[in-house]
Amino acid sequence: MDDHRQDHRDDHAHPDHGHDHAGLGHRQEHSHAHGHGGHGHDGHGHGGHGHVHAPKNFGPAFAIGIALNLGFVGVEALYGWLSNSMALVADAGHNLSDVLGLVAAWIAAVLVKRAPSARFTYGLRGSSILAALFNAVVLLVATGGIIVEAVQRFLEPAPVAGTTVMTVAGIGILINGFTAWLFASGAGGDINIRGAYLHMVADAAVSAGVVLAGLVILATGFDWLDPLVSLVIAALIIVATWGLLRDSVAMSLAAVPPGIDPEAVRACLAARPGVRGLHDLHIWPMSTTEPALTAHLVVAGEANHGLFLKETADELRQRFGIGHATLQIEVEGETACTLPRGCVA
Repeated sequence: MDDHRQDHRDDHAHPDHGHDHAGLGHRQEHSHAHGHGGHGHDGHGHGGHGHVHAPKNFGPAFAIGIALNLGFVGVEALYGWLSNSMALVADAGHNLSDVLGLVAAWIAAVLVKRAPSARFTYGLRGSSILAALFNAVVLLVATGGIIVEAVQRFLEPAPVAGTTVMTVAGIGILINGFTAWLFASGAGGDINIRGAYLHMVADAAVSAGVVLAGLVILATGFDWLDPLVSLVIAALIIVATWGLLRDSVAMSLAAVPPGIDPEAVRACLAARPGVRGLHDLHIWPMSTTEPALTAHLVVAGEANHGLFLKETADELRQRFGIGHATLQIEVEGETACTLPRGCVA
């Protein structure tokens, strides 16, 4: 036990909060080195700051969006009841589901900032992935409701409600369009924010369709345009939502995050000075904005492991945005990997 502790003391280096951890178990049998971006703890070396893509604070956007949309739900329900328009009442229910989607996304955005614990060692970062998946499913279910209603109106045509419905829908365009704008800057890099953004864009599109169809119908008397426009909008929502669903499902299954080429990462690690072999490479999302990596690197025995870990972590962070990298060093000719060969990637 004393020799093991001495190995820890002798082999730690701390450049930029990083350290080389050699001598796990017995020095002669197994030598590991771990490089991590971010914080340091026993058994892992951290080079640089791990939270490369710190999520932007969208708290005010969520608060404003939820407040505006809750108010709009109340207005829609009230005028739907006063004008005897079931379409408005139904759309109020649809908008209420979008408010729930915003609430889920906001809760996740707060939870990802929770500190890690003994049980949740990555904190609750994965909640942002679950929220994105939830929003994708809710969007598709709501779109299914639009399709069912449109088909029913094809089978049983009904006169389209007049100016009141179009006025309320116009207000909906403004509210949902403004809320979507609040989230637009984060929609490209965070699928949790993209889910909230798509909810608002979809609602704005539906409201625009109601206004457009209403104007054309008032001019032509073609009531069938109303359900037709609804079906077109529903198709556009499905196309826009499919990417969100695909990415959130993949992330929940620990797939390589979108935008990271695993072969390019493998080539980068294999090209590092002193690397003789590479295996057990895994890249997965800790959250919708923070990718993580683990890999086993077979290196030459004379390598400076501390400097090697820091420089490798820096390159992964700069080239691929991977700020949380765990690198296990296996010294060529001295260290045998303990992983079953069937598990090595």
